Amino acid sequence: MGNCCGGEESDRDKLDGSKNSRNPLSARKNICCTDVIFLLLLLCFWGLLGFIAVHSIINGDAKRLFYGYDSFGNTCNQQYNRPIENLSLSGRNTLGKPNVFFMSVSDPLESMQVCVSRCPNETLRDFQAVKRFTQKTNISLCRYDVDVEKATEDMFTKTGPCPDVKVYNSFSLLFRCVPYPDKEDFNSSQKIIKKFVEVFELDDLFRKVLNDVYVCWREMLALCGIAVIIAFLVVLIMRFLASIVVWLIVILAIIGSLVGTGFLWWTWFRLPSEGVRVERSHIPIINVDVKNKTTFLVFSITASVLTVILLLILLVMRKRIALVVALFHEAGKCLVAIPLLLIQPLWTFVALFAFLVYWVWILAYIATLGTPAASRKFGFDSVEYKLDAFPKQFWWIHVIGLIWTSEFILACQQFVIASAVANWYFCHDKKRLSCPLGGAVKVLILHHLGSISLGSFIITLVKIPRYILMYIQEKCKASDNACAKCCLKSCICCLWCLEKLLKFLNQNAYTIIAIEGSNFCSAAQKAFGILTSNVLRVAAINSVGAFVLFLGKVGVMASTCAIAIVWLKSMETLHYFAIPVLFVSVFSFLIAHCFLSVYEMVVDALLMCFCEDSSINDGSPGREYFMSTSLKKSFSEVTEKTCLIEKDEFGQKKLLHT
Repeated sequence: MGNCCGGEESDRDKLDGSKNSRNPLSARKNICCTDVIFLLLLLCFWGLLGFIAVHSIINGDAKRLFYGYDSFGNTCNQQYNRPIENLSLSGRNTLGKPNVFFMSVSDPLESMQVCVSRCPNETLRDFQAVKRFTQKTNISLCRYDVDVEKATEDMFTKTGPCPDVKVYNSFSLLFRCVPYPDKEDFNSSQKIIKKFVEVFELDDLFRKVLNDVYVCWREMLALCGIAVIIAFLVVLIMRFLASIVVWLIVILAIIGSLVGTGFLWWTWFRLPSEGVRVERSHIPIINVDVKNKTTFLVFSITASVLTVILLLILLVMRKRIALVVALFHEAGKCLVAIPLLLIQPLWTFVALFAFLVYWVWILAYIATLGTPAASRKFGFDSVEYKLDAFPKQFWWIHVIGLIWTSEFILACQQFVIASAVANWYFCHDKKRLSCPLGGAVKVLILHHLGSISLGSFIITLVKIPRYILMYIQEKCKASDNACAKCCLKSCICCLWCLEKLLKFLNQNAYTIIAIEGSNFCSAAQKAFGILTSNVLRVAAINSVGAFVLFLGKVGVMASTCAIAIVWLKSMETLHYFAIPVLFVSVFSFLIAHCFLSVYEMVVDALLMCFCEDSSINDGSPGREYFMSTSLKKSFSEVTEKTCLIEKDEFGQKKLLHT
C-alpha cells in the first residue's frame, strides 16, 4: 500500500538531502497519509455497523429485553404496545406493571407470562390463597381478561389462565419474579431457582459481603486513589531504582540456581546406596518420596545442565542487561518530560468503555429483532418472534465490529505513545520541545489512521478463528473424541501465540511508522528486521524488563493492600474486612498495570528509536547520536564486545548487527 501523496523517494535519500541529515524524523516531511484503502475499508465497515444500528433501533425493542414481555407480546411497564394480529390481548397498556410473572416457576419458559405491578411477597399454596392475595393487594396473577374471583380450580395451570399452585414468595430480579428458597421444601425450591439463574445464592454470607462493600465503598474509592499516587511514584523512581532491581534479580537468579543444584547433589550424595534398604526418603517442601539414588541423580544432572545454560545466557547478555538499565533510566526521563503519557490509559479506557456501552445498547436491539406472530407452541395463544435471514447475521457482524474497533482504539494508543517518544528522543534540545503528545495525535489523525486500521485488521483476522475454535471447543466438551479435543486445543494455542507475536510486531511497526512515516507493510518489515538482528537485546528487555515491571505492579498492590488492612480493620461495622481488601488489591493491581504498561510501551519504543539511531548515526561530527550520555556509554560497551563493525566508502564506522 503506497501513500496517498508524496513521492517514492527513499528514506536514505531524504536524510542525505536534508539539513538535519542524521534525524530520521525529517523523512516524514513529504508524507501525507498511509494505507488509505484500509482506512476506507474501516469506514465502510463502520457504515455497515451504523446501518445495523439504525435498522435494529427501528425494528427492535431494547425495553423488551430490559423489562421483559408477557406471552402476548406486551412489553412490561409500557403505555403503548403494538397490537399483534390474532392476539386479542396484545397492544395493552402495561404502565405500572414492570415485573414479569410466570404461571409456573418450575417451568418458566413454557408457562404463560403476564406483567404484574409487584411480585407475590408470600407463598400461596392453593387457589383460594391466590384469590385472597388478589383481594388484599389488588394484584391479579391471572390472565388480563380473567376475573380471579370467578376462576375455578381447574383454571390454575402453567398454561393459564391462572398460576399453577403453589405460588412461591418471590422477589424482582432484573424485573423477573424469582422465588425465594422455601425452607419447608428446600430441595424443590433449589431446583426451581436454578431454572432462573445458573448460579444464585442468597444466603447470609452473600448479604454480609454486599453490606461490607456498601458500607466501605468510599474508603475503597479513596484507596484506589492512593494506588494511583503510589503507581505514579513508582514510575517516577523507577529510573533511579531500575539498576538496583535488575541486578538484584540477576544475582538472585544465579544464587537460586546454584543453591538449588547444590541441594540436589547434596541430597543425592546423602542418600544410601542401592544395596541398603530404605523404608522412606522424604524431600521436604516439594513432598517427594525417593526410593533410590538414580532418581535424584537424574534431577541433579538436569538442574546442573539448566544452571549452566542460565549462567551462559547471563554471561552473553551481561552487557545487554546494562542496556536494559539504561533504557529504563531513559524511559523515566521521557515520562518526566511528557507526564501526560501516564494518563493515556485513562483516555483509552474512556473510549473503550463508551464504545462498549454503545455496543451493548445496540446488541440489546439486535437481540429483540423479529416479526411478532401468533403461535400455539405451548398450548395457548402466545407470541413468537421470527427473524428473517439477513438480520440473523447482524450479531456476527456486530461481534466483528467489537473486536476490530477495540483493537483499533488500542492501536491508536500505542501509536500516540510511540510517536511522542520518537519526537522526544530525536530532539537534541529537549527543553525546546513543545507538546510532543499533541503532535503525535495530530500525526495520527492526519497521516496514519490507515496504517492503524490495517494493523488492527490483521489482529482481528487472527482473533476471529480463535474465538470460533473456542466456541466449538465449548460445544464439544461432552464429546469423547480425545483426538479432536487435542487438535482443537493445539490450534487455539497456535493462534494465541500468533496473535501475541503479531501484536508485538505491530507495536514496533507503529514506532517505525512514527519515526519514518512509512506505510504499515514497510514498517512491519523493517521492525521485524530490527527485532531479529537485535534478538538478544529484545530478549533481555522482554524478560528482565518485564519482570521488573511486574515487581513494580506487585509493589503497588502490596503497599495499597497494607494501607487497606490498617484502615479497614478498625471499622467495627464490617463483617469480613478481608473482602473489601481483596477488591482493593485487584483494583490497585489493575491501576498499577495501566501506569506501568505505559512505561513498558515507552521502553519498547525507545529500543526501536535507539536501534534506528545507532544504524543511521555513528557519533562522528555531523552524525552525532541522539541518545543520552548514559545510553551512549552502555551502547559503546555493548558494541565493543558484541558488534561487528566495518568501514563504509567514506571511512566511517558502520554497525552491521548486534
